[in-house]
Amino acid sequence: MAYVNPNFMTKKALKEAVNREERVTTYEPGLGEVPRNGRICVEGPHYPQPHTWYAVAIVCEGVVVRVE
Repeated sequence: MAYVNPNFMTKKALKEAVNREERVTTYEPGLGEVPRNGRICVEGPHYPQPHTWYAVAIVCEGVVVRVE
């Protein structure tokens, strides 16, 4: 699972930011590379807070372009 940057507290906030075409990137701390293109799983908010949402994100060149 990957995280998104910035750190969204809700999946709804993530979707709204992507719909406004804000730049949302992805990363995976300590576990390697996140695919730069295609479908990936993301979660939030970031550790150490408990994860309360999960989503499938479509990324293009490392930027989230759609959230499912």
